[in-house]
Amino acid sequence: MTDTKLEKLPESLDPKNVPLGEAVLRHLVYSVGKDASHAVRRDWCAALSLAVRDRMVDGWMDTTRRIYKEKAKRVYYLSMEFMIGRLLEDAISNMGLTAEAKGFFSEHGLDLQEILEAEPDPALGNGGLGRLAACFLDSMATVGVAGMGYGIRYEHGIFRQSFQDGWQLEEPEDWLIFGNNWEFHRPEVSYPISFGGSVQQDAQGKMVWTPSERILAGAFDTPIAGWQGKHVNTLRLWSARSAETLNLHQFNQGEFMAASRQQVLAESITKVLYPGDHTAEGRELRLKQEVFFTSASLQDLLHRFLLDNKDLTALPKHVAIQLNDTHPAIAVPELVRLLVDEHDMEFVQSFEIARGCLNYTNHTLLPEALEKWPLELIERCLPRHLQIIREIDNLFAAEIRAKFEGKDPAPMQAIDPHHGGWVRMGNLAFIGAKRVNGVSALHTELMKQTVFKDLHEVYPDRILNQTNGITPRRWLKECNPGLAELITETIGEDWVGDLSHISELVPYAEDKAFRDKFKAVKLENKKRLAAYIQSEVGIKVDPTALFDIQIKRIHEYKRQLMNALETMALYNAMKADPKAGWQPRVKIFAGKAAPSYTLAKLIIKLINDAAKVINNDPDVDGLLKLVFLPNYNVSAAEILIPGADLSEQISTAGFEASGTGNMKFALNGALTVGTLDGANVEIKEHVGDDNIFIFGLEADEVAARQHGGCQPWVTVAETPRLQEVVTQISSGFYSNGDTERFKGIVDNVLAHDYFQVTPDFQAYWDIQRKIDGEFKDQDTWQRMAVLNTANMGWFSADRTIRGYANDIWKAL
Repeated sequence: MTDTKLEKLPESLDPKNVPLGEAVLRHLVYSVGKDASHAVRRDWCAALSLAVRDRMVDGWMDTTRRIYKEKAKRVYYLSMEFMIGRLLEDAISNMGLTAEAKGFFSEHGLDLQEILEAEPDPALGNGGLGRLAACFLDSMATVGVAGMGYGIRYEHGIFRQSFQDGWQLEEPEDWLIFGNNWEFHRPEVSYPISFGGSVQQDAQGKMVWTPSERILAGAFDTPIAGWQGKHVNTLRLWSARSAETLNLHQFNQGEFMAASRQQVLAESITKVLYPGDHTAEGRELRLKQEVFFTSASLQDLLHRFLLDNKDLTALPKHVAIQLNDTHPAIAVPELVRLLVDEHDMEFVQSFEIARGCLNYTNHTLLPEALEKWPLELIERCLPRHLQIIREIDNLFAAEIRAKFEGKDPAPMQAIDPHHGGWVRMGNLAFIGAKRVNGVSALHTELMKQTVFKDLHEVYPDRILNQTNGITPRRWLKECNPGLAELITETIGEDWVGDLSHISELVPYAEDKAFRDKFKAVKLENKKRLAAYIQSEVGIKVDPTALFDIQIKRIHEYKRQLMNALETMALYNAMKADPKAGWQPRVKIFAGKAAPSYTLAKLIIKLINDAAKVINNDPDVDGLLKLVFLPNYNVSAAEILIPGADLSEQISTAGFEASGTGNMKFALNGALTVGTLDGANVEIKEHVGDDNIFIFGLEADEVAARQHGGCQPWVTVAETPRLQEVVTQISSGFYSNGDTERFKGIVDNVLAHDYFQVTPDFQAYWDIQRKIDGEFKDQDTWQRMAVLNTANMGWFSADRTIRGYANDIWKAL
């Protein structure tokens, strides 16, 4: 038993009793191995991180003890991505150490902000899925949910993006090269993950899986403190290593590569986020990644449960598991396998236990994004899981036949028998989940009508909505300190822990003195962004121009292409009549295209080539600049979002599940131009019709056009501005006379246009010209901006997490 006398350190050793500055200096010398006179910014950053981490550990252990003592229900959040961003500023803010840290570094002639910026961005995510998971970790700790995040400790993450002659280049991200000051390696926590082999029935009728490959998952823990540090949860990331040590015989025979082969293969699983799946080898590696972290997480949570409980039938009472998209959907058969094969439980009971614990968040209506795996691949890599999936399908089919006479279950089952056979992970997650949730009101309704229509009819109470949210700590207090200070000075600090209080700003939208202060803060943020643009890409921009920003993963449905085409049309109009009183604009793009997504990479090239022409044309100098910033990540977003005047949320209606960038921009006083898609619908309801710019086809109109055999070339011919731009691109105007370079884009626009760029183009042009007029009236614009900030209280991730905890997890 633990000696309770040792649970608390002597007062003299308690980190809270040591001034932060002293702790930093001690870590600088004894942990980093530098003295103050030779330390560089990275050294100071490491020392400060370790000093702050010390302060978090007591709260972390106290939280764990409290959870065990109260037998609190535990929530396990499984996600392929955690786009957590830099953690140091988050930690000192949540722990209330900002002023003390700033004072210490000021005394030593150092700038705290420069120290914070020396921390690398953890390369653990790529887009909204991962950033949402990170916001949820913050909010689970703030709200007091006994939560734990599970993911993969990627060595290189997605990739570091750069441009060569406008083309995207992908290079390894080296974020771990100097170590990670926040994590605790847990070498004692290790679980075997198996692949391949065969399954045989033993003499007692039990199925026995004999794998051909086995690797180990090792744990690395990072404490995640909520607001004011009262509750500290854990992010546990898994790293892969070989279950077999170096083959010393082969090595001594000079067969060095062969001796290390198994180790290299094992470690490849946690090298890169989303390996290209355009090859068979890439698909297999991606599947193995998903199995790897999901299985390790389930083994770990079962181990933890069994420390205090011996009755596994009680698992749903004490444990809730959230699957963030289909990546961890293999949890359905894996949890059943663990219960049946490792704990000798009966199959039907095991499946009911699994379904009592598992919940699934859907993030997409795109059929290609709802993962499915070739049956052959599952059979080869996961033979035991395939057996279990077949049994689950049989059980599900029996349920259907018992409820609905004559209804065919095949279209809904996890295994699709057509086209050579596939395992549909969305269907598997739905069948094996207690609750399935969408992430905006519109998305949830469309789920019921489209991708899960049949399953919704079978389980009408299973789908519910939990509209996404963002943490106001990172996405206002930390990234926009000028605005945060103005808000706190005006209404107090309660909004930081409860964003609903921000509505107290509404009356100040009518206060000209407040609007002027609000505008001054925005201008300073734009100056900071202008300096960042110049340092990153060497383009000088005017901070008084309208900063128009689209920062997202590059994808056809997000329609960066439509934005680019409208920019080129604006360039043509400005060049034709530069004296027409145009509103100056800076058009800013950032985002990465998947390495195998050829058209998305071509869109990046087009934007960069157009920028060369536009930015070097003296006829539009001072009127229009076009910028594509490389290597978009959380730290870049923290500069871009506070500096935005206009937020581009222009996805094809019915395709964006929610979005969270739209919420971040609006909270920071940017106005939204967007379609009625995802959470834009709810943002419109909260900020008011007069404070948002909505245009374009709605979801039902998009669906009708997609199924109606529309002819995009006709629409282009009927839209002169668009036709002129398409003709320019075709003729090589933006490509030094190369008429073939952008043929893929032109053909897509004219012949396919699945994401409805052509019919929405004119409405987009018209709303942008309305925006020009509104921006010129700065007093009215600032009033609208204040009302956006003031009405975003509902979009807090704290509210979202309370919804999950009450409606799905039953954990508060």
